[in-house]
Amino acid sequence: MTLRIEHLITHGTFSLDGDDFEVDNNIWILGDDHEVVVLDAAHDAATIVAAVGGRKVQALICTHGHNDHINAAAEFADAVGAPILLHPDDTMLWDMVYAARRVDAPLSDGYRFSVAGGDVSVIHTPGHSPGGCCLHVPSLGVLFSGDTLFNGGPGATGRSFSDHDLIVRSIRKRLFTLPDATTVHTGHGDSTTIASEVAALGRS
Repeated sequence: MTLRIEHLITHGTFSLDGDDFEVDNNIWILGDDHEVVVLDAAHDAATIVAAVGGRKVQALICTHGHNDHINAAAEFADAVGAPILLHPDDTMLWDMVYAARRVDAPLSDGYRFSVAGGDVSVIHTPGHSPGGCCLHVPSLGVLFSGDTLFNGGPGATGRSFSDHDLIVRSIRKRLFTLPDATTVHTGHGDSTTIASEVAALGRS
């Protein structure tokens, strides 16, 4: 079967530093008719389970630990029998939502895995959060950027555990080295390309 990308949008609340924001989250499913990985489980586990449709879920990969990206993670993972992966630098954010539950395995920079015959590599891009990660799929010419890079620039900073200078360095050193034609599928909002964001932010 051919590796493909499926897209869902869920709606809910992002909460941090005592403030709440209504947000739409992009959920990305990568795989084929038999096996998939799911990137982020936001707000609505049942909708994501339905989209998986009984296929084997190799893993639920959390691009970072903000509650709007993980608040359906435990329910979804339990429903489909999948392990949850998160970079350990975001453990404190995970613990705000799941004080009594640990993730099943850590994400790390350079970690590689295969799904539906396609190779995927993890790129650690701290700044929006300390453990923020992106996933690169060279065979599709695609980057899943979580909340690190959006259509229009870097992810938000200015709240707890975020760092503007660091996210810009992460983007320039780790993402802007990818081919300009790379499609960037984001955690919120519209997709973009590396070329478009290089034109806006610059490589240095």
